[in-house]
Amino acid sequence: MKGILGKKIGMTQVFTQSGKLIPVTVIEIEPNVVTQIKTTEKDGYDAIQLGCETVRPKVSNKAKVGHTNKANTEPKRFLREIRGVNVNDYTLGQVIDASIFTKGEIVDVSGVSKGKGFQGVIKRYNQSRGPMGHGSQYHRGVGSLGTMLPMHVLKGKKLPGHMGNVACTIQNLEVVDVDLENNVILVKGNVPGPKKSLVMIKTSVKKGEKVNDTEELISYVEVEAPVDTVEENTEVEVNEEVNDSEPETVETEVTEENQEEVNE
Repeated sequence: MKGILGKKIGMTQVFTQSGKLIPVTVIEIEPNVVTQIKTTEKDGYDAIQLGCETVRPKVSNKAKVGHTNKANTEPKRFLREIRGVNVNDYTLGQVIDASIFTKGEIVDVSGVSKGKGFQGVIKRYNQSRGPMGHGSQYHRGVGSLGTMLPMHVLKGKKLPGHMGNVACTIQNLEVVDVDLENNVILVKGNVPGPKKSLVMIKTSVKKGEKVNDTEELISYVEVEAPVDTVEENTEVEVNEEVNDSEPETVETEVTEENQEEVNE
């Protein structure tokens, strides 16, 4: 098990060499710092605490500053734990970047979904509406709320209410590409949360360390031609002479036979 914190940038699409289109989510990975290591002997379980997005000490507090000083790093805005990791592979203050994952790995991405506000049962639970004509007077209502026996609404009944803004996880997503130059990870499909929201990428719970075979992506970076291939003595001669002479005229002798043909 391994994981890292990132920021959701948005969605785009990439193409493989065979022409296949893949929708991906771009996740920016800032350097994560291991701010705490928890062990079974001391804390009752094995876990590491990661911190990302550095903030000024002025906007933090003494408790957070003292906690991050133990890892010899600056205060962080987000601190999250990842359980089930091998704590022997990490050290306090270690910096983790996007290279922790490779192309083809299967991961689970967790985040907080977009908030939709107060919604009805049709949008919230995908229920069907009533007939819109013939005086039905029932269009987007909740429907029957219970039976005669309990004389009250049963617990768990699907009713209108607040939709979204809950922690959720999308499982079994594939890492399409890892761009270490731009510090981003491309994950196939969509992940929860709005743009610029915090997400956590972890090893898949169901697939484990499985790695799929991936195709090469098309790169749109312009490649300059090598200097050696350009001939040094490539001069183009330009003929600047302009021929102003009049078109040549062809003089033909008029004979008696030609004159007779013309007269005829």
